[in-house]
Amino acid sequence: MALKAAFIFLAPGVDPEKHRSTVNTPEVELTAVAVKTYAEAQQVAEKLVAEGVVAIELCGGFGNKGTAMISEAVAGKAAVGAVRFDIHPGLGNKSGDQLF
Repeated sequence: MALKAAFIFLAPGVDPEKHRSTVNTPEVELTAVAVKTYAEAQQVAEKLVAEGVVAIELCGGFGNKGTAMISEAVAGKAAVGAVRFDIHPGLGNKSGDQLF
């Protein structure tokens, strides 16, 4: 059985139901989901865990606060990791912590 993992990324004007894709390999099933805000990311993370995801990677737009919010949302049911940038070019050279 493949490891179920996810990548959540921040982008303006997205719909997580529509802007979602899954890549299946023999060892990993990776689902990428776009979200607009930290609050939306929390809801998506909870749904992903309910679908069996055990590892969630967050894009560099998530600051320390955003990463903590997702970690709290999944309450230890999935490992949460994050790509790290001080600022993110896709968010107007800001951290998500400055925006949300």
